[in-house]
Amino acid sequence: MFWWGTATAAYQIEGATTEDGRGASVWDVFSHEPGRTRNGQTGDVACDHYHRWPEDVALMRGLGVNAYRFSIAWPRVLPEGSGRVNAAGLDFYDRLVDALLAAGVQPVPTLFHWDLPQALEERGGWLSREVSELFAAYAATVGARLADRVPMWITLNEPFVHMAYGYAMGVHAPGRALLTDALPAAHHQLLGHGLAVRALRAAGARQVALTNNCTPVWPASESEADVRAADAYDILHNRLFNDPVLLGKYPDLSAYTSALDFVRDGDLETIAAPLDALGINYYNPTRIAAPTGDGLPFDDAGVTGYPTTAFGWPVVPDGLRELLTGLKARYGAALPPILITENGCSQEDVPGPDGTIDDTARIDYLDGHIAAMRQAMAEGVDVRGYFVWSLLDNFEWAEGYDQRFGLVHVDFATQRRTPKRSYHWYARFLEGQNTDT
Repeated sequence: MFWWGTATAAYQIEGATTEDGRGASVWDVFSHEPGRTRNGQTGDVACDHYHRWPEDVALMRGLGVNAYRFSIAWPRVLPEGSGRVNAAGLDFYDRLVDALLAAGVQPVPTLFHWDLPQALEERGGWLSREVSELFAAYAATVGARLADRVPMWITLNEPFVHMAYGYAMGVHAPGRALLTDALPAAHHQLLGHGLAVRALRAAGARQVALTNNCTPVWPASESEADVRAADAYDILHNRLFNDPVLLGKYPDLSAYTSALDFVRDGDLETIAAPLDALGINYYNPTRIAAPTGDGLPFDDAGVTGYPTTAFGWPVVPDGLRELLTGLKARYGAALPPILITENGCSQEDVPGPDGTIDDTARIDYLDGHIAAMRQAMAEGVDVRGYFVWSLLDNFEWAEGYDQRFGLVHVDFATQRRTPKRSYHWYARFLEGQNTDT
C-alpha cells in the first residue's frame, strides 16, 4: 500500500506543556530564554492539539489521507526521561491512535522529534551515551502500549538537524554551540536509534524506520577546492547519518575529527539493525563553496536562480528526484524502501476578505515535488509513501509562528482552523490515487 499522508510534531502542535503530568522538554526551557525565538514565542499552547485532536483527526478524514506521521513527546510519557511512567501521557496517544484507525488513517509515530526531556539534558543530553540507552527504554515503554496497532514506527527525526542546530550552532534547543565537538551527539542519536529498533521489535513492532533530512549537494563551481568542500558537506549532512545505518560504517570524518573515541565495539552493528524503510525529508538542495576560514571545511554558497519560499528556501522539485536516484546509486541493495516523510513549504498565507486562503504557490510546490518523486520511482527507486509537511500551521521552532507550512490555517489567537486551497487540492488529488501506486 502506498501511503499518502501528512505530518506534524508534538512540540509544534500539542501545547498543554504543563498539563496532566507532562515534564519539561529542552524546547520548553530554550524557548523561554530571552532572544532564543522570534518575538520570544513558545510552544506553550501552539495549536492546542492536546485538547483539539478530535477536530484535527476530522480534518484528516476530510482530507482523505491514509496515513499520519506525528511524534510522541518523550516528556509526556516519561516526565523525567526515565523511570516513572506518566499514565495520562500514554493514554493520550492511545486515544489518538484509536481515533486515527477509526478514521481510516494509519498512525506512523516518531519517537523523537527534538523534544528531549530537560531532566536528561541536565545529565548530558545526546552528548551522553546514557541517553541512548534511556531512549531505548522509552521506546520499549511506548511500544508495549501501542505496537499492536501501529504499522510503522520512526525512531528519530532528522538527527543531522538536531545535532547541527541544537549542539553545533546553538540556534535550536538545547542551545549548545560546540561546532565539531557536537559529533558525539550524532553517534549517540544513531546508537539510540539502533537500540530502539531492537526494543520496538521486542515489543512486537511490525515495521521500523529512521527519518533523515537529506539534501543534494552541489559544488559552487567545478574547481577542485569547491568539489572537495561539497564532498565534505555531503559527508556531514548526508553520509554521517546514512552510512552507519545502511553500511555499518562511518564515512571518512577526517575533515572534522581525528578520533572517534565515542564509538565502542559493537556500536556500529547495533546502529545497522535492518530497517523496513528509510524516511527522507526533502526541502531543497545545498550549494557549497571552498571554506573562507571559519573553521569548517566548507561554506554555504546559497542556491540561486530559483523561486523561493517565505523561508527563503529555493524551490527545486527536481532536487528530490536527484536525491532519491542518488541514494539508490550510492547504497544499491542496502537501501530499504523509502518514505518521503516530510515535504512542503512555508508561504505568507493571509485569509482573504471572505476568509479563504489562496495558497496557489504551495499547490504548485506539492504538485512539482510529487511529479519529481514519481519520476524517481520510474527510474527504479522504491518509494512507498509521501507525507506533506504539515497538516497545520504550527510553532516553527526558533522562527516561532512566523512561518506557515500548513494545509490548514490556524488563527493562533482563537485556534480556529481553516483549510487552505492546498488542502482542497490535496483532497481532490487523493480521490484519484490508487494507494497501490
